[in-house]
Amino acid sequence: MLVMLLGQTRVLYSMANDGLLPKKFFADIHPKWRTPWKNTILVGLLAAAVGSVTPIDDIGRMVNIGTLLAFVIVCMAVMVLRRTNPAQARPFRTPWVPLVPILGILFNGYMMLRLGKWNWIRLVVWLAIGLVVYFTYSRHHSKVQAMERAGKPVPSMAD
Repeated sequence: MLVMLLGQTRVLYSMANDGLLPKKFFADIHPKWRTPWKNTILVGLLAAAVGSVTPIDDIGRMVNIGTLLAFVIVCMAVMVLRRTNPAQARPFRTPWVPLVPILGILFNGYMMLRLGKWNWIRLVVWLAIGLVVYFTYSRHHSKVQAMERAGKPVPSMAD
C-alpha cells in the first residue's frame, strides 16, 4: 500500500501533464525538491482520512480489487493491441498470446470475485466517480484527444 501511495502522486502528475486533471494543481512541482508536492499532500491527507476510519482488512481488499482490475485491463489491452496494431514496436512481448492474457483475465477475475460484494460496490462507485471526472473535465482537456482531433500522430509509449 505504501508503494501505491507513492506511485499515486506520480500517476496524478502524469494525468495532469496530459490534461486529464487540472495542471495548475496536480502538475505543480516543488522548486527545491522537484516532486509533485501538492499531490503528495493531497494523497497523504486522503490516505490518513480513509485509514483512520476504515479497518485495515477493508483497505487491503480495496487495494487488491483495484490492482487486480488493472491487471485484467492490461491483459485485455495486450490482446486488443495485438489485433488492432500488430506492427507497433514493442520492447517487451507477451508470449503465447492469447493464452497468457486469457489466463490472466480468468485468474485475476476469479480473485476479484472472491473479494466480496462490498468491495465490488466500492469499486463501482470509484469507477463512476472516475467516469464523471473524465466526461466532465478530462475528455475536453486531454492532449492526446486534441492530437487525434487535429489528425496528428499520437506518440506511443516507446517514443
